[in-house]
Amino acid sequence: MPRLFFCLFLSLGMLLPTGLWAQDSLMQVVASPGDGIYSLLRKHGADPVGQLQVFKELNAPKLDANGHLRAGDTYLVPLPAPEVEAEAVTESAAKSRRFEIFGEAYADVPERSTRLEGAIFYLISGHGGPDPGAVTPYGETSISEDEYAYDITLRLARNLISHGALVYLIIRDGDDGIRDQRILPMDTDEQAYPDLEIPLGQRERLQQRVEVVNRLYAQHKGRYQRLVVTHVDSRSKGQNIDVFFYHHEKSSNGKRLAENIHATFRDKYARFQPNRTYAGTFRDRSNLYVVKHTHPATAFIEIGNIRNSRDQRRILDPDNRQALANWIGEGLMLDFESR
Repeated sequence: MPRLFFCLFLSLGMLLPTGLWAQDSLMQVVASPGDGIYSLLRKHGADPVGQLQVFKELNAPKLDANGHLRAGDTYLVPLPAPEVEAEAVTESAAKSRRFEIFGEAYADVPERSTRLEGAIFYLISGHGGPDPGAVTPYGETSISEDEYAYDITLRLARNLISHGALVYLIIRDGDDGIRDQRILPMDTDEQAYPDLEIPLGQRERLQQRVEVVNRLYAQHKGRYQRLVVTHVDSRSKGQNIDVFFYHHEKSSNGKRLAENIHATFRDKYARFQPNRTYAGTFRDRSNLYVVKHTHPATAFIEIGNIRNSRDQRRILDPDNRQALANWIGEGLMLDFESR
């Protein structure tokens, strides 16, 4: 994968005053069933990353208790003035690179900063190939762990690359890309980096990704290198859980990595859900095969319980998947910049 130096505004990180938006820069739109804020902005030609916070400010009274849209309600969408829009298009064309792995809608990655210049990240989304991971019925279909872990991981990879990092996607699906649907169809065509068939056996599958990461780690010896593993848990339907982080008990860098991401989540929950207690923790889980055998400092993340209806909202809503990726990315930047 080419080394790039790009940055992406984390969608929850920048606040623009609504007073900067003239009345003719706003458009009234009606939310359709299934619309999230990201998909609504994109559908009407707005920038879903740079304008998310402005949209929330403009429409705060109309959003539900969780900050989501209500189907049938009318919302104000902020659009740049024509002269600004033309300038932005020119700048985007000059400072972006294309990564087909992210899919048509997200393939062009804009340059934003070099905050992560020199950092190397290995990203593993759980399961894949012949193993979908946790599977649960949802309506008339089924949803699987590997598809949602992969979508979050892709979004995270795009963020990190656009901040200047060198990113290796260890589990890859050449035709999925970042998807904004709620229901992500299951398939079995994922591969391990660069184009290895994923074994069926669990131990062989885990050993394969460990060997890939350790081989790459040896090639970049002496650099800042971190591994992030993303899973979706499966517990009883009634068990609603927060996002948890694990590390190796003997890795001080791994502990700091998990702690920095956890601290970011704790702060985000305090800001965006002040009436809700965040119960997610970080702790050692050295018995996890990938955590135990890979060489980079590792953060192993459990996103939620795929069988719980509240946790399902966390992974089914594409806006929530983007927010998860953004928050993980902020935690990784915190770790890199405080090393």
